Amino acid sequence: MALALAQDILGPGLQRIQREIDAAFDALLPVPADPRARLVEAMRHAVIGGGKRVRPLLLVTVAEMYGAARSMAIRAACAVEAIHAYSLVHDDLPCMDDDALRHGKPTVHVAFGEAIAVLAGDSLHALAFELVADPGLCSDPFVRAELTHCLAMASGHRGMAGGQMMDLAAQGAQFDLHAVTRLQQLKTGALLGAAVEMGAILGRVPEEGRGPLRLYARDIGVAFQIADDLLDHDGDQSLAGKALRKDAAAGKATFVSLMGPDKAREQARALSKQAVGHLAHYGAEADLLRALARFVVERDR
Repeated sequence: MALALAQDILGPGLQRIQREIDAAFDALLPVPADPRARLVEAMRHAVIGGGKRVRPLLLVTVAEMYGAARSMAIRAACAVEAIHAYSLVHDDLPCMDDDALRHGKPTVHVAFGEAIAVLAGDSLHALAFELVADPGLCSDPFVRAELTHCLAMASGHRGMAGGQMMDLAAQGAQFDLHAVTRLQQLKTGALLGAAVEMGAILGRVPEEGRGPLRLYARDIGVAFQIADDLLDHDGDQSLAGKALRKDAAAGKATFVSLMGPDKAREQARALSKQAVGHLAHYGAEADLLRALARFVVERDR
């Protein structure tokens, strides 16, 4: 698929999901008229008006491919995005990556202070599981239980948080390509994979029918992180909306430092092509997923 065609397909889908997720969080997080107001304002700062919304787009697209209602999928997508946002709020703290800019605006601890940032992250984590456990999302308790288990596995030490721990250990460590790949499969790939899996759960796809989708998610997860490493290496900070060139300064092993930028870019494109190949038995209903596989490696932010 040519890049221009991929952008034509993906652009309206991304714009729509960005509007829907912002509107959903706006409704979910009214600011109370009591001392909790500052906390909720910090939560809103973290989840409204920023981010590509790749994970929600994955979840909603897969769910709709199998006939699930978009309104139900949007609520589940907010749960995934709440986990993603909480991880960024905590990752930006001085005790971790110490970043001052996220999505082109001050990070939560810069805007609201460290204590409120910790509470905002904690509250977004709780909100995610409130959403997937809510009977208002889906009347079937077995679907809700599977969604909850999937999101929990992707979020904790077996998934994203475990990858973040490996990322902390990677600073100054002699990580090889295998270790960096494993790190990123957890830190970045686990939540992308959960988005695809949760879409399939909402669509009532049986376990044995999810193989191609899981392989697709695995490949775009690694490709996504290689693209992030390339952006950190030679991207435009004004477009990225966050600080760049930090990995090299920290002495952190990345795909770019281990492979070089040219080979890393080649590998990302190969993974993108492989991801599209896993969708071969789907028709036009998967065109958005195909376009997304191309987008994740060619993006500039």
